[in-house]
Amino acid sequence: MDASIKKQLEKTACKIRMGVIEGVYNAKSGHPGGSLSICDVLTYLYFAKLNVDPKNPKMPERDRVVLSKGHCAPALYSALAERGFFDANELKSLRHIGAMLQGHPDMKGTPGVDMSTGSLGQGISAACGMALGGKFSSAPYKVYAILGDGEIEEGQVWEAAMFAAHNKLDNLVAIVDNNGLQIDGKITDAFLSLQCDLITEILISEYNMKLKDEDKKILQSLNLKEFSQILNKKQRTQREKKIIDIFNSYYKDK
Repeated sequence: MDASIKKQLEKTACKIRMGVIEGVYNAKSGHPGGSLSICDVLTYLYFAKLNVDPKNPKMPERDRVVLSKGHCAPALYSALAERGFFDANELKSLRHIGAMLQGHPDMKGTPGVDMSTGSLGQGISAACGMALGGKFSSAPYKVYAILGDGEIEEGQVWEAAMFAAHNKLDNLVAIVDNNGLQIDGKITDAFLSLQCDLITEILISEYNMKLKDEDKKILQSLNLKEFSQILNKKQRTQREKKIIDIFNSYYKDK
């Protein structure tokens, strides 16, 4: 990508951010943070990558975009308006009763929206279905799904990922908006710093693993971030080796 194109995309991304702010301001509600953090991604997709036609939004061979983090609709709406799918003045009516732009994307009422989303985890599943349909019909389109880093804590997301791998959906592109935040706060506070009590309980209740009291204490003192780091280490301390041995003992027994 040459410097002039990059500069133009940066300007467009700025306009899309302004559209997000205008929409949320006029709605007096919404999700500005998660919307602003995907403006660069949407700019690149709609102005440099996608095969779409604002004059023919239902074009069969068009590329599809699924905003799996549907609460960040203000960004999608702003990008669609900037691309010419509808008048930018519609942004001022965001979330208003009877307006076209609802709080979450509506594929039936908004030109350019390919999937109605909002319930976290379901968008990527729908995107998998679109991609599989494209495979069956030998269609040329690609499907781009945008997920939040908090959203991927949903089990349904990983079921969809396994489904995509199993069906070799190379026409599916999943993009994770790694902005480090979710509704409960920081991702690290809400997820990675959780103690491993749940893992311990699963090993005991689901797999009938016989854990000694001392082993339970070791696991319960461990957080998920530390466990992830241990798995990637080549040289481990005695405590870290013990942790790996505890988990390996389950697989050995199985």
